[in-house]
Amino acid sequence: MFQRFVLFISILVLARAQDVSRMDQIVQSYVSAKTFMGTVLVARGGDVLFSKGYGMANLEWDIPNSPSTKFRLGSVTKQFTAASILLLEERGKLKVEDPVKKYMPDAPAAWDKVTIFHVLTHTSGIPSFTGFPDYKQTEPFETTPEKLVARFRDKPLDFQPGEKWSYSNSGYVLLGYLIEKISGQSYATFVQENIFTPLGMKDSGYDSNSKIIPHRAAGYTPGEGGPVNAGFIHMSIPFSAGSLYSTTEDLLRWERGLFGGKVLSAASLQKMTTPFKEDYAFGLGVHTTGGHKVIDHGGGIEGFNTHLAYYPEDQLTVVVLGNLNGPASDIAGKLGALAHGQPVQLITERKEITLPAEKLARYVGTYELAPKINLMITLDGNQLMTQLTGQGKIPIYAQSETMFFLRVVDAQLEFGKDENGAYVILHQGGRDQKAVKKSDTVK
Repeated sequence: MFQRFVLFISILVLARAQDVSRMDQIVQSYVSAKTFMGTVLVARGGDVLFSKGYGMANLEWDIPNSPSTKFRLGSVTKQFTAASILLLEERGKLKVEDPVKKYMPDAPAAWDKVTIFHVLTHTSGIPSFTGFPDYKQTEPFETTPEKLVARFRDKPLDFQPGEKWSYSNSGYVLLGYLIEKISGQSYATFVQENIFTPLGMKDSGYDSNSKIIPHRAAGYTPGEGGPVNAGFIHMSIPFSAGSLYSTTEDLLRWERGLFGGKVLSAASLQKMTTPFKEDYAFGLGVHTTGGHKVIDHGGGIEGFNTHLAYYPEDQLTVVVLGNLNGPASDIAGKLGALAHGQPVQLITERKEITLPAEKLARYVGTYELAPKINLMITLDGNQLMTQLTGQGKIPIYAQSETMFFLRVVDAQLEFGKDENGAYVILHQGGRDQKAVKKSDTVK
């Protein structure tokens, strides 16, 4: 019996070693393609399965990334903002069902029906200031929450509150403004005192352009000859929509604290993780991938791309923090799939097959991926091409008669047909997005 037990343990150790080796292989494939530098962590509960740094935190000084390297989080910040709102609700300072005007009496008439709930779920209709034509010109200059809100407060709503979903950085800036107004503290202080310090997140905070922050990574973006220094953004601009920094280890502490009941009550956590529209809850996406529920969010800001995912069924945490603008979400999706025993195929492992032009022609058409976002499929000679609204054409290659892959990004397109007609499913970053064909159905 003892020998059988030892054999069982040995098999588990070998399986884990193989998983870790494959995880490293997955990340290395992006490193080798020069699309990723950063730090990665995978943990089940408090048991860290994989934790490693790749590439350089600072290319000019040859300082490597490590688990202690600090990265700008971009929009992963939003979940901390949402949790702060819920903490204020628990203390009787507000209700998420309240109209914004209750705490901001001078708000425009167009906001009369906008509630804090609408703002949390990106259904307020308030246009995102990061999409304004002059946004790039304003990025380098210091501002205040009041001035940020002034940029969008008098703009017409994109739609009536609660009617649709549209990602809005303005909304999360507005939430930070309300946190300051209601708590009487700066956003940075509130998050530090109510989240970071209680959870022992000593390597997290509000990023600064002037402070000396030990072990902070420099941000890079791809250039023609390799990485170049990312453009400058004053950290008062992203504010409560994207200004925080952290490490992989601190973000594990956050996930363990948030889902372990150390931050919010069970009722508040339920609110925070219940999706309203487009699989979006409060600062978090909630969806199913590979048969597993995942609660996650990505982030992107000059020089950094990040992704934080939590699978509640087995308390799996996946953290990918990159200081080279690139595919953090793709990496996180693959690591999550592998940790659940699912096969993972890298771009370099996909084999192209040749299909006749008449078969390729079946898929030509326009597919609606989201409101105002279409995926156009065209045929140039014998080459099938895909084009997302506002972007250039990209060739796609057949793996089978229905599955195609891209080489410039790690994504696949799977064509099919059901009672509603033809469709295509975009598989990318661990997510599956279905787009229905708007033109003729597949013949």
